[in-house]
Amino acid sequence: MGGGGGETFHAPLSRAIQKLERRLGVVLLDRDSRTVALTNAGSVLLREARAALESIEAAERRTRRAASTRPELVLATKAGASNEVVVLPASHPAASQPQLSLDEITALSDLPLPRWPEPDGTYLAGLGPEVRNYSQLSQLIALGRACALVPESVSTGLPATCATVPVPDAPPVTTVIAWPPHSRSRPVAALVRIAMCE
Repeated sequence: MGGGGGETFHAPLSRAIQKLERRLGVVLLDRDSRTVALTNAGSVLLREARAALESIEAAERRTRRAASTRPELVLATKAGASNEVVVLPASHPAASQPQLSLDEITALSDLPLPRWPEPDGTYLAGLGPEVRNYSQLSQLIALGRACALVPESVSTGLPATCATVPVPDAPPVTTVIAWPPHSRSRPVAALVRIAMCE
């Protein structure tokens, strides 16, 4: 580990690593007079330690968010309810049906429904792709990898690669739009105006 001032700096770190190696009963670093490299055990510990630190940081963020008293979102709810339609690739055979039931949609094994994140950021187990936003979902539908149940009002403005089919047995939905209270975005304001007026 070099001589001179560097030895003073590295000595406490080297002792801490050796202590950790003794505690775990494994060698974490391959050392020679010029180089130091991670062993397989050292690589595993590094990877697991990083994952553990990321989990701790995520837990801290969620804890702070749960304790926050300031509003994180402004909500607007559209009066009345909207019927649902299924959005799927226009080229899919089911796109030509006059209507589909919920059972028929869940039976489309080649077009699974998406999985949205839970409040803690995790996803429930399932076959559908994990999605975080409608842009990502639209791309998956266009690629023929998913379908989605959406309010009928959302179906306007879809690309030609997508088709909608009514789902009569789907429960009606209420449209709710959320945005950060500090937002001054004109597109967000326009979206709220359009969604609330339609």
